[in-house]
Amino acid sequence: MGDIQEFSDLKFQGIKINYLYICKRKLWLFSKNITFENRSDKVLLGKVLHEYSYPKEKTKEVLIDNLIMIDILSDGSIREVKYSSKMKEADIMQVMYYLYYLKQKGIHKQGIINYPKEKRKEVLELTPDYEEKIQQALREIEEITAKSIPPPAQKQKICKSCAYFEFCWG
Repeated sequence: MGDIQEFSDLKFQGIKINYLYICKRKLWLFSKNITFENRSDKVLLGKVLHEYSYPKEKTKEVLIDNLIMIDILSDGSIREVKYSSKMKEADIMQVMYYLYYLKQKGIHKQGIINYPKEKRKEVLELTPDYEEKIQQALREIEEITAKSIPPPAQKQKICKSCAYFEFCWG
């Protein structure tokens, strides 16, 4: 998937990369516009955290190509603000996708994930290994979202706090 043409065919919202690493069923449902986030207290808490964290930052919630939304953009980095590090792998891969996306446009930045509630951050660099993982993830998202039925529900620790809990297990 090294060539740009194939990348242009496999561009997705960053949240889809995140959902791929959290729950493939959630990814499929979200891709079909079956959403329950507007009813979720966790999602609301995340929105409040985004709104009130880092008030001095001038470039917040930057939409690129009407596709990816970067929480904070600065000269040398992009930053994502996350409520908790419980989904750390998914968070990292979302930021790596943003870095990869920007690299395809000739823009090179560092990635940072801020966990303000935990008072910590992850500093990230896009490596060839991460580029390969992103390319695989994009192909996997394409496969999952092209299916006519969702992947089966799989019990995970996070299910009870998921906006889709009732849909999958109710």
